Amino acid sequence: MLARKGLLPDGFLLTRLAEDQNQPNRSRSRAHRARFITKSGSCNVAHRNIREQGRFLLDVFTTMVDLKWQHSFLIFTSAFLCSWMLFAMIWWLLAFAHGDLEPRGAEAQPGPVPCVTAINSFTSAFLFSIEVQVTIGFGGRMVTEECVLAIVVLIIQNILGLIINAVMLGCVFMKTAQANRRAETLIFSRNAVIAPRNGRPTFMFRVGDLRKSMIISATVQLQVIRRTVTAEGEVIPVCQLDIQVENPLRSNGIFLVSPLIISHTMERGSPLYELSAQSLATDDLEIIVILEGVVETTGITMQARTSYTPEEILWGRRFVSIMTEEDGRYCVDYSKFGNTLPVKMSSLSAKELDQIRGVHEGGADAAHPQGWGLVRAGRGGFRRGGGRACDGGSAPQPWYTQSEPVAPLAEREGEHSRGRDKKVQLEVIGRQTEEEASD
Repeated sequence: MLARKGLLPDGFLLTRLAEDQNQPNRSRSRAHRARFITKSGSCNVAHRNIREQGRFLLDVFTTMVDLKWQHSFLIFTSAFLCSWMLFAMIWWLLAFAHGDLEPRGAEAQPGPVPCVTAINSFTSAFLFSIEVQVTIGFGGRMVTEECVLAIVVLIIQNILGLIINAVMLGCVFMKTAQANRRAETLIFSRNAVIAPRNGRPTFMFRVGDLRKSMIISATVQLQVIRRTVTAEGEVIPVCQLDIQVENPLRSNGIFLVSPLIISHTMERGSPLYELSAQSLATDDLEIIVILEGVVETTGITMQARTSYTPEEILWGRRFVSIMTEEDGRYCVDYSKFGNTLPVKMSSLSAKELDQIRGVHEGGADAAHPQGWGLVRAGRGGFRRGGGRACDGGSAPQPWYTQSEPVAPLAEREGEHSRGRDKKVQLEVIGRQTEEEASD
């Protein structure tokens, strides 16, 4: 759609088609999986069996704004036609009750002054109703001072006509200025990727803005929707978990001056911590992306949405660079917006990698305290993620364990007084501290 409007080059659409053919389509071999948010950002939720339909009439304006354009135009036209017909009937009844519709010959004496001049039938009353409400004022028909009731009806029709105009114009303006209209020029990559970044598995996707007008105070929010089962056996079909976006400012704010790659590190505490290449193909999850901000030109808050299912998450791939510097300015090639390239990456999850890394550093590299994880002083000061969690084999020794036998406390005090340096085991110090505290 964007390529037809001229907002994107033709190569962008062709590249997307070629990318979809080259990449494995895992959804063909499995049943189609429902999703809550479509790729265009609309909510894929159907509301059925709503018995309290009258609640929508309590907020008529929002209900009319949410309607489709064809329904809005139908209501717009029907409101004016019904008001014109209603007041045309009132004007015709006034003329009939006053005797203005009685035929008079050419030689007959002139009758009383009519309430409204030049009203001879219902058609003329309908035309006068349109002239009053739309303020056309052709000049052939007018209200006289003969009937006070006609003046009152004229005032009521003018007020009602202004209300209808205000409501209808407000609905049309709100429908054209909705936040999702500005989101049409915000594009997301069709696929998300998982690739190593700084030695950690990272979930990434790309977002870009096609317009030159900025999105002020843009923020990105990620949520994982998956089906979970509680300890009591309760099935929760929609469990929403927030995902922290990587940002040095420790906030979700971004400066969307050029296409950006939004990343999330799959570390401890992340909902994707146990996700591996094998479990990705069978896991029932959906990652929803929500981008919010304020349009610079209009000051209206906008929101763009998309989602990624397991079929749209590529393991072991990374986005290609699309920005170059030419003639003192940065240029973005949107034809490569969704292109990816393979990278060397393990198929294990971040949790499994942490466990393997902890075992190796706790066993083979036990003599180096600057390794991975935290060191806990005192008794049993093993590394986090060490061999304690593994089954079988001898447990790895703490990094502070020495091969020399520990001398008695009196002898060590004497050696220390003679200026000889001896290394003391931390377990003995911790035991002494406990004995002194107990005394």
